[in-house]
Amino acid sequence: MAEHLIVTTTLDTPEAAHALAAAVVEARLAACVQILPVTSVYRWNGAIQSDPEWRLECKTSADRLDALLAELRARHGYDEPELIATPVVAGSAGYLDWVTAETR
Repeated sequence: MAEHLIVTTTLDTPEAAHALAAAVVEARLAACVQILPVTSVYRWNGAIQSDPEWRLECKTSADRLDALLAELRARHGYDEPELIATPVVAGSAGYLDWVTAETR
C-alpha cells in the first residue's frame, strides 16, 4: 500500500461537510481536507437522482486509514456513504512529510 492516501466522501450540505472536515483534522486522522461542490447523478432505490453535494478529499497517512474510515462512517448521515481511498503514488516530499507529521 502507498504511504499516503486521499480518502473521498460526499455530504449533502456545506455545513455538514465543514463539520466533518474539521472533526477529522482535529482528530489528526487527516492533515488537510478540501471541500469541493459537485453534482452527483446516481441510481438509488430504483430511480435516477441528481443532487448537489460537497466532496471531501481527506489527505492522510496509510496507517491512519482504518481510523479515518471508522470516524467518517460514525459521523456520516448517509445510509451508504461513499468512502473511497486512492493511493498517492508521487508528490512533493515536503508536503507528504507534512501530511505524516499532521496525522500523528
